[in-house]
Amino acid sequence: MQTRIGSVGSLEEGKDPVITTRTSQSKTLPLRALQLFGFFLALCIGFSIISIYTIRRFGIYSTVTTVKSTFVPCAEEPNSLDHWRKPPSSLLHSMSDKELLWRASFVPRIKKYPFNRLPKIAFMFLTKGPLPLAPLWERFFKGHEGLYSVYIHSLPSFKAEFPSSSVFYRRQIPSQVAEWGRMSMCDAERRLLANALLDISNEWFILLSESCIPLYNFSVIYQYIMKSKHSFMGAFDDPGPFGRGRYNYNMVPEVNISKWRKGSQWFEVNRKLAINIVEDVTYYPKFEQFCRPACYVDEHFFPTMLTIQTPNLLANRSITWVDWSRGGPHPGTFGRSDITEDFFKRILEGRQCRYNDQPSSICFLFARKFAPSAMEPLLRIAQKVLGF
Repeated sequence: MQTRIGSVGSLEEGKDPVITTRTSQSKTLPLRALQLFGFFLALCIGFSIISIYTIRRFGIYSTVTTVKSTFVPCAEEPNSLDHWRKPPSSLLHSMSDKELLWRASFVPRIKKYPFNRLPKIAFMFLTKGPLPLAPLWERFFKGHEGLYSVYIHSLPSFKAEFPSSSVFYRRQIPSQVAEWGRMSMCDAERRLLANALLDISNEWFILLSESCIPLYNFSVIYQYIMKSKHSFMGAFDDPGPFGRGRYNYNMVPEVNISKWRKGSQWFEVNRKLAINIVEDVTYYPKFEQFCRPACYVDEHFFPTMLTIQTPNLLANRSITWVDWSRGGPHPGTFGRSDITEDFFKRILEGRQCRYNDQPSSICFLFARKFAPSAMEPLLRIAQKVLGF
């Protein structure tokens, strides 16, 4: 009995330690959990303090803000009408000639403009370098802002230095070398037209040289061009050796000798004809291949092409006066001693031509060639003789 009781007692005594151990473990677990929680809480507080210090010390917020400020969502890209209506902010671009002509050939299918469009004249100067008569042109343009645009095609190596107040300031277009009598000259003219066409407000396009001067004030010239039903490009059939004699029969069927025309290099065309010139891929290859000196392509390409396409839109005369009376391959040049009132009377008076199918005594709006030495006397008599 005692043995059994002792054994039972031992078993009961064996339970006490177990029970005691479990009780102490259950008391230890909450304490460890609290310690672990406290450790993580201290770690988080420490991390927060370090983060705040780092932000204040190194300006991470300002960096993030800068990144956000330069981000432009797709929905905010320029897509308003102004993007198409306003002229390019800079004439400098990286387009090739092929890309430029393609871009310039865009034509709205709806003829009526959805904004108040004030048509402008694009004055396109084809020059080797400086514009020695620029002061005269500055006076001519003064007070007529918004009615004209200026474009300059010079040798690529020439860097103009016009003051920021000048109408010629930053008006050079990307250019290439142009050789007289060769297709590179027509390329330069098409390049000028294409760049000017990028301004949708340009309605008329006048090609000029650095030796050209205006014969009337801006208002007279603007009204004359605006009211004309025709564009002023010489396009006549010359049966002699310097006309039809330059024709190459390899140009058929695109160009027949009956449509072969000759005209002055210096012209005025409206927007429709300017687009015809820059978009052409039919006649250009023929003239490039088969009109080479002694066929001077700048005298035949545009007059012939436009005679074939739109003969009813041509006045068949130039509005730029030149003097061929001295003979030779180039017209006469006039300097200081030539600039008198009588000189201009001989140019302006006694003329007869057709304007809008009616007789007119105003036949020329511009004249060339004037040497740099003519600048001073031209400025002196411009107000009295030329009206500006």
